[in-house]
Amino acid sequence: MSAIRPAQHITELDDEQVAAFLSENPDFFDRQPAVLADLELPHERGAAVSLVERQLSVLRERNQQLQSRLGKLVDNARDNDRLFELTRRLVLDLLLADTLAAAVSSLDKSLKNDFKTDFNSLCLFGSDERIDSHYRCVTPATARESVGNLMDARQVICGTLRKEENAFLFSADAGHVKSAAVVPIGKATNIGLLAVGSRNPQHYKSGMGTLFLSYIGEILAHALPRYL
Repeated sequence: MSAIRPAQHITELDDEQVAAFLSENPDFFDRQPAVLADLELPHERGAAVSLVERQLSVLRERNQQLQSRLGKLVDNARDNDRLFELTRRLVLDLLLADTLAAAVSSLDKSLKNDFKTDFNSLCLFGSDERIDSHYRCVTPATARESVGNLMDARQVICGTLRKEENAFLFSADAGHVKSAAVVPIGKATNIGLLAVGSRNPQHYKSGMGTLFLSYIGEILAHALPRYL
């Protein structure tokens, strides 16, 4: 009389285990073509499609996503190239300027015509107070009353400014400025603030890239002190 063999315990596999197995064995359906014939992948319209067709669909979708990402990278590279060229042109203009008036005029022209800013303002800190067509000079004590937080910043500040900050930086245009970026000129010794504003509340916002604005701030920190 033969011995009775105990029943084998069958463990039910979950979706994650099946998926992991198929990922580790991509040639499984080549080795087990009969299993492939039994598979049915329902289409959105109810008709069954083959695994090959579904795989092609997935690969096509991934390809479209990769093309979209590549397109964005190319667009970003073009934008960076354009910004680099505009910044290079501004640097050359500042180097050629022989007076403070010529330097700030070149800055104003570049920001308006090349960088297409809606508004811009340059405030320099000095021992006396004066207003020019392209900049204003105030004492640090006067500036601190309205923009003390901005003076203490060591990086570009973007977003919606407080009412008194807006009024101080943009004067008559303050009511039209809905978002702004404020660039400290000189990190060790702050000699002033450069502000650019937009009518669009979402144009300058926290978290946006400020590499070129920071670069312009560093350029001004080296170019302007010889006139002050």
